[in-house]
Amino acid sequence: PPMRHSIVVNLGDQLEVITNGKYKSVLHRVVAQTDGNRMSIASFYNPGSDAVVFPAPSLVQKEAEKDDVAAVYPRFVFEDYMKLYVIQKFQAKEPRFEAMKATALPIPTS
Repeated sequence: PPMRHSIVVNLGDQLEVITNGKYKSVLHRVVAQTDGNRMSIASFYNPGSDAVVFPAPSLVQKEAEKDDVAAVYPRFVFEDYMKLYVIQKFQAKEPRFEAMKATALPIPTS
């Protein structure tokens, strides 16, 4: 739960993908307070619709050297992800990532 008088920043799915899962996006849910006010300001910063989103090659390379683990997330076009997101908005994010694997592009190595 957030602390009183705090600012909460939810990291999005794109940052989870770029960091190859080092940072996790959260399922955003609001619990209404019956004994007070709540101020919420939504602000979104997204890549362009034609942007290709994928794990950072340097992170994938470091992980592969350390744990023999490759990219955990697929490479995809942001607009394709958003089309799927609109359909599955209030569902878990993992099925969205899995669905994007079907349309995945190869991940560059450098």
